[in-house]
Amino acid sequence: MPSPEHNFLSRSALEIMESASKSGLFTYQEGSRKLFDFSCDLKRDWSKAVSGQTLWKHGGDGIDKDMRTLLTERDISAAVYIASHSTQNKVRLAEIVGAFRNTELRKGLSRLRVFWVPDDFDADDEAARESVYATLRDEMTKDLLMQVTLGGITPQDVSRFAASGRPGYPIAILSYVKNEGFRSLNDTSKDLGFSKQILRDEIQRLFVIGFLESDSLQGGIYRVSDSGNVMLDVCSRLRDYLQGNLGEGNENKEFEHICGLLGIDYPSIPAGTITLTTRVDIQSPTALLMQHVGQAEADGSVEWPEPYFAMPSM
Repeated sequence: MPSPEHNFLSRSALEIMESASKSGLFTYQEGSRKLFDFSCDLKRDWSKAVSGQTLWKHGGDGIDKDMRTLLTERDISAAVYIASHSTQNKVRLAEIVGAFRNTELRKGLSRLRVFWVPDDFDADDEAARESVYATLRDEMTKDLLMQVTLGGITPQDVSRFAASGRPGYPIAILSYVKNEGFRSLNDTSKDLGFSKQILRDEIQRLFVIGFLESDSLQGGIYRVSDSGNVMLDVCSRLRDYLQGNLGEGNENKEFEHICGLLGIDYPSIPAGTITLTTRVDIQSPTALLMQHVGQAEADGSVEWPEPYFAMPSM
């Protein structure tokens, strides 16, 4: 019979991922647990299956069994292990991971995410539950959700994206390439109404900072990367904010939390129209990004992605 601590941690993992999906950046659907303590699908244009095990007190051979169960599952993008933080468990886990590096299981190690919980955690203590939940929420959002589900986008990526001196252009280009593809510089320049030189410069920037990708190191035929798709979705939610349509009271705490991890303090920018004539703080990546969003909307050049909302379970 699982302990109260075991049950709380497994349930919390699912609640954290479900709550984060309210940001509108991905959808959540609880999955079949099969051999796991918890499982779910986190979906965008693709599905990221997450499965996990919770280690509480059993240690020893139990860690070996848990790890083999997680790493032999082929159809998951992230293998999550929530474990009690003790010297014995950390040493045993390190030994097992080291042994697996010389086996076929090494292929699954890149999917492994380990989150440690104090081994004196008492699930009957309300203050302890709140503290552990808050810590898990921060760590799982920063690592699992940002790295696996949201394309590994970073605050530095956002700052570089916002640093373009042509408001609205980077968003328009990403939107065009996503929806129309990139056939040639001439065709894209004509369709967007940008000069070829400006388009070439902006595409090269987006390629270098990782929002466009190509099978060639020199570029040429481009597609929007995972992080580029995330950037488009973030910009679309910021557009909702500027229009006063982000949510009830124009608030979305889950989206605001994720933006905070990306260095975006959008509530510091008043909702409303932002264009080239709006004075912005050029030292503020948030202000520059919001100007890009406002100008792209004013230009009417973007097909804005809709929020990702989960469909009801049948």
